[in-house]
Amino acid sequence: MRLIALSFAALLLLIQYPLWLGKGGWLRVWELDRQVSQVKANNDKLKERNGKLESEVQDLKNGTDAVEERARFELGMIKKNEIFVQILAPNAVMANKPDHPVQETAKP
Repeated sequence: MRLIALSFAALLLLIQYPLWLGKGGWLRVWELDRQVSQVKANNDKLKERNGKLESEVQDLKNGTDAVEERARFELGMIKKNEIFVQILAPNAVMANKPDHPVQETAKP
């Protein structure tokens, strides 16, 4: 009787091995599920980024406001007859400080 119980226990362990540690076992499924969740989260971030870029592309294609905004902020351009004023913090260091101060005349 004892031999039958030991053989049943051995068979039970042999059946459990593929379930837990085999190629399609629970541990492998759990790991793959975790990886799928990470990839989905990354895809959601990328979809959001792509949506922002698509709206920016459409704005650049259809309107002049986005082009003007980029020219102003990225290239430092200003319109004709427009005065550019930049207010710096008291302890701020100017990146392109001229050797000689530039004197501007007031335009009416």
